[in-house]
Formats: sequence, structure tokens, C-alpha cells
Amino acid sequence: MHIAIFGASGATGKLLTELSLAAGYSVAALVRRPALFPFADRVRVVEGDAYSREAIASTVAGADAVFSALGARSLGKDEVLERGVPLIVEAMMAAGVSRIVALGSSGALDSALDKQPAWRRWLVEHLVYTTLLKWPVHAQRAQWATLSASAVDWTMVLPPMLTNSAARGKIRVDGDALPRGGSGISRADVADFMFRELTAREWVRKGVYLCW
Repeated sequence: MHIAIFGASGATGKLLTELSLAAGYSVAALVRRPALFPFADRVRVVEGDAYSREAIASTVAGADAVFSALGARSLGKDEVLERGVPLIVEAMMAAGVSRIVALGSSGALDSALDKQPAWRRWLVEHLVYTTLLKWPVHAQRAQWATLSASAVDWTMVLPPMLTNSAARGKIRVDGDALPRGGSGISRADVADFMFRELTAREWVRKGVYLCW
């Protein structure tokens, strides 16, 4: 299988690249600085960014499926999801590639907090989402809108806060809302789930919440 990976140089993207290579898949990765990419000698590197229609098309060419681990690099306004994800979908449609598993966040949907205590819902909805995470939440909702309106076989993984700790291998999964009390999960566990979902296809054209 040949996999195209966007956001491959980020923390989760590196894990997805490593998992793909370990499975014997070939990989094409879009990266801005190839010299700093630790897998540059083992994958087909496309130099560029997620704002370039040409670079995205080159990355998708010949792929059987796509991983996207794109995300904002700060808490400020960042248009990588708003601008990049539509271009990825466009390139997939043009190349006849149907499957994408994308990293999102639990803030992408209003239903995320339905299973949380009332005090937590109020705190997150009225304080966190309107101040600290205003722009990241806006970006994730834009990604959701793009994928859900598309014709591709998408899955958007919706974790809460990501950590760089080791995988636990035991996570809670819910298609309706973030499981009660869920507040974090490791990138390693998320990457493992995304990798399995690529072929399991249990959550095609759906969002899925993950947490410890």
C-alpha cells in the first residue's frame, strides 16, 4: 500500500510515518524542510506546504490512502486546516483516492461535551472555547465542515488534549461524544488508532472521540 501523509514532520505525523514504514507501506510525505525530516531517506519527500495545490497533488499522486496530521502550530489564527484540507480533498478527487484518516480534536463538534458534567461543559464552552482555544477550535470546525461535505471516505479522529507520553494501548472510543471525564490521550495511542482505522474502516464518514 502507498500512503500519502500530510503533517508528517509533526509529532503525530512522525508516528504515522513510522507505523506505515514498519508495516511495509511506501510513503510520500509533504514537508517544508526535508533536511530536518528524520525519514527523508526512506520516503518520497515532496517539499512544500499545505497551501500549495501543486505540492499537495504531487504528494497524493499514486496513493492508496491519505493520513492528515495537519494542525495549527500556535493558539493564534492559523489557516492551515481551512486552506489545506480543501486542497487535499480536491487532489484526492482528481487522483481517484478515496480514503483519508484525519487528526482533529474534540472541539470540532458541539456534541463533544454532551457526556461531561454541567460545570465542565459551561467552563469549556463559555471560557476555554471563546478565549484560549478560540482559533484552534475554529480551524477544527472548518476541517470538519470540509470533510463532511466531501465525497471522500473520511474519518476524523477527535481526541482531547494530546500528550507525548507512551501509548497505554487501552483507550475509550465513542462515536457520539467525548467519554465522561476524558481529558487527555497520548499521540502514540491516537496514531495507533488512526493507523488501524485506515484499513478497518469502522468509522468511515464519521467522527470518533478517543481518550484514556
